[in-house]
Amino acid sequence: MHAIAITDFGAAPALIDVPEPTPEPGEVLVRVRASSVNGFDLAVVGGMLKGLMQHRFPVVFGKDFAGTVATAGGEVSGFAAGDEVFGVITKPFLGDGSMAGYVSAGTGPGLAPIPAGLSMAAAGALGLAGTAALDTVQAIAPALGESVVVAGATGGVGAFATQLAAARGARVIATAKPGTEADFVLGLGAAHTADYAGDLAAQVRAIAPGGVDAVLHFAGDAAQLASLLVSGGRFASTLGADRDAVGLPDVTVTAIMAAPDQAALDQFGADAAAGRLRVPITRTYPLAEVPQALADFAAGTLGKLAISIG
Repeated sequence: MHAIAITDFGAAPALIDVPEPTPEPGEVLVRVRASSVNGFDLAVVGGMLKGLMQHRFPVVFGKDFAGTVATAGGEVSGFAAGDEVFGVITKPFLGDGSMAGYVSAGTGPGLAPIPAGLSMAAAGALGLAGTAALDTVQAIAPALGESVVVAGATGGVGAFATQLAAARGARVIATAKPGTEADFVLGLGAAHTADYAGDLAAQVRAIAPGGVDAVLHFAGDAAQLASLLVSGGRFASTLGADRDAVGLPDVTVTAIMAAPDQAALDQFGADAAAGRLRVPITRTYPLAEVPQALADFAAGTLGKLAISIG
């Protein structure tokens, strides 16, 4: 089958032929129809996970997937051939990614049925970024009327987090350049924007003179962003920022490592199918153009970059 993979550390991602995977007990074989690009994929390209996760070459890219169950391995219940499913690859090693014709996926927390009304493309762009967004928003637990800075609001995780925080009644201040970026985040529910290319602190202080209640850190300098908080504020980061990076003793800091959960996937799927959550796909690439999609993602793009397969 065709797949986007690297054959060794430092190799460039390329379209190659790899064997079709065989599902282990507790796994299903999924005919993949859609995936999406995430920051995790760039970490693999850059060798940032060398020594942290086992690499079983060729390493196929892709964490998100949506498709149809082709076959089920042993000890599988609740899923059968023909079921439309989506989720996130959660294996403890790198190798079996979703940017391929087929992927074997565990039937644990990273797999859920696609609800009626949700497209394959949307389902394939929802799992990892949606989970990261939900975890960060839950970590700061914004109350009605509280002010929240979403730094990196134009990316996939930030776009979901902006919607989730706004849905809780928070006053979201989203970082975005004027024009297309600002229109994008305002359309997701942000109440205000602040240009990260300008004097961010001055812009945020003009909106919230006493400081903001919480910060979601998906981009930017952690210490600078934390300085915008009120005393006792909350700070959640997907970029590994900890209390030392924040540098403030009276701020609650939470480092987030997205962990897919079937209940969360079920809720995301239902909300997206009902129109309560927008899956902000801004461009779709065929499988062969994943290397270009990775380059575009690294350069900075709006929302989610989707991959169409098969």
